[in-house]
Amino acid sequence: MQPTGFEELAKQASIYSQEAPALVRKQTNTLLIGLPKEVSMQENRIALTPEAVAILVRNGHDVLLETQAGVGAQFSDREYSEAGAQVVYSAKEVYTADLIVKIEPVVKAEFELLKDGQTIISALNLPNLDKSYFEHLNAKNITAIAYEHIEDKVGGMPIIRAMSEIAGSTVMFIAAEYLSSVNNGRGIILGGVTGVPPTKVVVLGAGTVAEYAARTAIGLGVDIKVFDRHIYKLQRLKYAIGHHIYTSIIDTDTLAEAIQRADVVIGALRGEDGVSPCVITEEMVSKMKPNSVIIDVCIDQGGCSETSRMSSHREPTYKVNGVIHYCVPNIASRVAHSASNALSNIFLPFLLQTGTIGGIEEMLYTNAWFMRGIYCHKGTLTNQFIAHKFGMRFKDLGLLLAARM
Repeated sequence: MQPTGFEELAKQASIYSQEAPALVRKQTNTLLIGLPKEVSMQENRIALTPEAVAILVRNGHDVLLETQAGVGAQFSDREYSEAGAQVVYSAKEVYTADLIVKIEPVVKAEFELLKDGQTIISALNLPNLDKSYFEHLNAKNITAIAYEHIEDKVGGMPIIRAMSEIAGSTVMFIAAEYLSSVNNGRGIILGGVTGVPPTKVVVLGAGTVAEYAARTAIGLGVDIKVFDRHIYKLQRLKYAIGHHIYTSIIDTDTLAEAIQRADVVIGALRGEDGVSPCVITEEMVSKMKPNSVIIDVCIDQGGCSETSRMSSHREPTYKVNGVIHYCVPNIASRVAHSASNALSNIFLPFLLQTGTIGGIEEMLYTNAWFMRGIYCHKGTLTNQFIAHKFGMRFKDLGLLLAARM
């Protein structure tokens, strides 16, 4: 059959359908983001979901993912690869990225992988760190950002809020688990049924954890009491819940009596300086009911009880004076998929803005609210509380930024 020339004409006229390349926005200020696999504290969360990675890649950024980094949160390497991430097979390759975004603080094995001038975004978990941690960061001129201290434009702490919502919603189910006879608890139901007195729960702190714990408790019919040091927080809590609950300022006699009668005590008092106030004495614990439960949500800040010590998901509980203690710092990791989605929803807009502005340094100079999360900047400690705690020198970040201008 002789060629008619129609085929060539059709191609020229674009009559034949053709594959369209994916739209990728090219920009000068691209980010190279590393997502390492967590190696500490049985952490299952990951900072960015595949959907978030896809958006970052479409905006011209590059993402390195250590293989299996998302498995704990039920995200596969294939999902990340299809989203445009480059899956690598060692932590060393991930740490070639300029910006590392992870959940837990850098551990000893990872310090060897850090490169000079890198930026690390992770949790701080100050009570678990020592002076050498900050000395190692400064030795490599690292800019370190504690994501739990990052504020938004209205002064809120979005990551603390999100993780506290999850912890508050989860903590009542943890209490139910360890009150059950299956786990050698008191053998009581969390809540109340006809003719049976409701479970007594005491919550220390009137923040987000208390709010979401109270919502769950009210739905279950729990007798809940909330204590805090500030009356305005208690007022705000009652307004947010929209339901009448028992609230009280922390007072030694009143609190001690409530704890003695409680089936569950939830510690959720966070300190403004990074260390939780310790309000439950060992004597109070000794007077609690046998096999009652203490859940110290703020153990990552030192805990609210003298008897609290950090535990893990592998060995979550221990007993002191016959009282079950649950002191796992990363409660949100129990629901890693939901928690990772919540984290990703916060990190994604921040990273997109960082890329648009021109990088981490430009974010510092143009967004005062972002500065709160910086505790090390290019070899210099910039957090006054940490400096005083460990006897280290520090420089005010605001002055460092002013010197640049």
